[in-house]
Amino acid sequence: MESRILNGKLVAQTIETEVRNKVYEFEQTYNEPITLATIVVGNDKASKTYVKMKSNACKRVGINTREYILPDFTTEGLIAIIEKLNQDPTINGILVQHPLPRHIDEKKCFDAITPEKDVDGVSSTSFGKIAFDEQALGSATPRGIINILDFYNINVEGQKACIIGRSPILGKPIAAMLLNKSATITVCHSKTKNLEKEVKNADIVVAALGKPEFIKKSWLKENCIVIDAGYNYVNGHSVGDVENPDGIASLYTPVPGGVGPVTIATLLENTVKAATDQKKLIEEKTKQGKQYVKEGIK
Repeated sequence: MESRILNGKLVAQTIETEVRNKVYEFEQTYNEPITLATIVVGNDKASKTYVKMKSNACKRVGINTREYILPDFTTEGLIAIIEKLNQDPTINGILVQHPLPRHIDEKKCFDAITPEKDVDGVSSTSFGKIAFDEQALGSATPRGIINILDFYNINVEGQKACIIGRSPILGKPIAAMLLNKSATITVCHSKTKNLEKEVKNADIVVAALGKPEFIKKSWLKENCIVIDAGYNYVNGHSVGDVENPDGIASLYTPVPGGVGPVTIATLLENTVKAATDQKKLIEEKTKQGKQYVKEGIK
């Protein structure tokens, strides 16, 4: 059968164009820039590379960045920096690159970010809002996957979706997002028995486990949709978590060029939304304050 590629680069370019226009509109309205603070802890080369890619994307659309590179740090020290950024009115979004070094309490640090500035959707509050289908700045990769599905008008209602991976920043949020779109969800993980059978039964497969080509092409159901959120570097080549599904899947995201570019574009989208929402909140409080004064005079 002929498979169709879900072109993440095309989706990302479309989102970036929309973001660039919104950034311009924001600057014209408020006469100030949008700024994203990025934090990297440790000396992981991949993390530094990812943040550099995100910073370059910010430059393309006109978003300023303030970068923090912390070779060695403590949980308490990182939380202190996050809290200062929370209080800084010139900072619209905060991105703490994950994973953090093992000696740092990741959850505490993520939860220290205020929901208004949590542009990567990593805090417990953001996840809780996603689970209840409320307005939230969703995790960039899961939200990026939804952006891909929406861009290609893929209706997941009633479809059986198998998510492989249960991380709090990818597997669990995408399960909640797809459930909110009325898909039927199965979440698989390291303790799942007969994983091949679960994958074979799925109309949609979302792979997010970080193991190169772990999901075999032979496991896939014919005409299924494959969303490969894995990115692994093997023998000088980038490969996903799924063995190349061409010829079996009806639609699939390639690696590279699939979920990755859309994740970064979605982060930009979240940052602009965060900045705009912050301004609207200030305007609303100012309006309420004036109303209270007016009523007091009466």
